[in-house]
Amino acid sequence: MTAAGLEHEPEYDEAAIRFLEVVWGEGFLSPGGTDEVDRVLAGLDLAGKSVLDFGCGAGGISLHIARKYGPAEVVGYDVEQPVIDHARAAAVREGLSSRVRFIASPPGRLPFDDGEFDIVFSKDAMVHVQDKEWLFGELFRVLKPDGRFAASDWLISHDGEPSRDMKDYIAAEGLSFGMASPQRYLTAMTAAGFADVSAESRNAWYRETARSELDRLQGSLHAEAAAAVGEEYVAKNIRTWIAMQKVLDTGEHCPTHLRGSKPAGVSP
Repeated sequence: MTAAGLEHEPEYDEAAIRFLEVVWGEGFLSPGGTDEVDRVLAGLDLAGKSVLDFGCGAGGISLHIARKYGPAEVVGYDVEQPVIDHARAAAVREGLSSRVRFIASPPGRLPFDDGEFDIVFSKDAMVHVQDKEWLFGELFRVLKPDGRFAASDWLISHDGEPSRDMKDYIAAEGLSFGMASPQRYLTAMTAAGFADVSAESRNAWYRETARSELDRLQGSLHAEAAAAVGEEYVAKNIRTWIAMQKVLDTGEHCPTHLRGSKPAGVSP
């Protein structure tokens, strides 16, 4: 999912989708697969609910939610047409297009009514939106009173000047990252109106998972990845993983789970 507010060329094109699916699984553009999605959603009842998957990417998460949790509907939203096309095709293949719909629109105000969703979910997509205060205002707006917000995102441990290693990592990614600290996220959520806000660091999990991903890219997955996107693309991403590992190991890069709720007495 890319940054709000500007026209842009897609950052997640067909090559990016193919490569990330080799590493993270079909339909997944972020790590952890269905297990990590289930951890984000732990304890929430989605049965019969309307669910927004903000920054849905290639659709694997939206389809998993529809298959496992019994919601009335899942709406996957992204600003990038290539990933939405991929997601729609997957929904048709899996016979889920009547329960899952995918919407693309330009960055900006979300194309949904006030109070449209019971659950707002997001997985490692909000990092692409620079203005966290605007973002949480929009997510709060489209959530029904007494609705729940559950997400994972890629955060930085502080709001000061990023370290040289972090700058090198962000440059290696070449994506529109707008990383912010857990405190800024929680403050922005509270200012938007969310209650019961919380943040749980997943750095310890991902720094070891990323190490395993790098080992596999350099070993057992290398041939499959190179066949999908070419040796040069794989080599570039190996360099990115090496740069990412440095800031995971120092704790500056801290993937985080987030929770919040919209108070029942708030009007849509």
